[in-house]
Amino acid sequence: MDKKRFIQAIGKYLLGLMLFSILVFIPAGTLNYWNAWLLMGILFIPMLIVGIFLSIKNPELLRKRLNAKEKEAEQKSVILFSSLMFISGFIVAGLDYRYQWLILPKWVVFVATAVFLFAYLLFAEVLRENRYLSRTIEVQENQDGQVSFFDL
Repeated sequence: MDKKRFIQAIGKYLLGLMLFSILVFIPAGTLNYWNAWLLMGILFIPMLIVGIFLSIKNPELLRKRLNAKEKEAEQKSVILFSSLMFISGFIVAGLDYRYQWLILPKWVVFVATAVFLFAYLLFAEVLRENRYLSRTIEVQENQDGQVSFFDL
């Protein structure tokens, strides 16, 4: 992995950590929010592991995954809308903790954590198997041999 790509990956990772912290802990009004720390761990530790794995085993796929610049206007609006929903979810979670709107039993949190980690494991397997998995819609060289979901 070249130095520029490494700095880009680390920068995005740290920016994500900082953004998550701001969006959750400030609305919560405290750092004593164990569910947020748990979510931060299950989001960012696997992300770091996958990033290290990709930088060693498939730096080209990591380059594609780091490229989030969409060219089509319709896709840009989808990304903007989904980003707003994503950000809103973290803010509402922090506010929920502060004002105790919904108290979940611990077993629900642990089951959700297990399901999330299993889903992330499936995502990592897709990354391992599909070298064409970029973040933007594009047809890549030699991609025509792939079987799509609709071909099944």
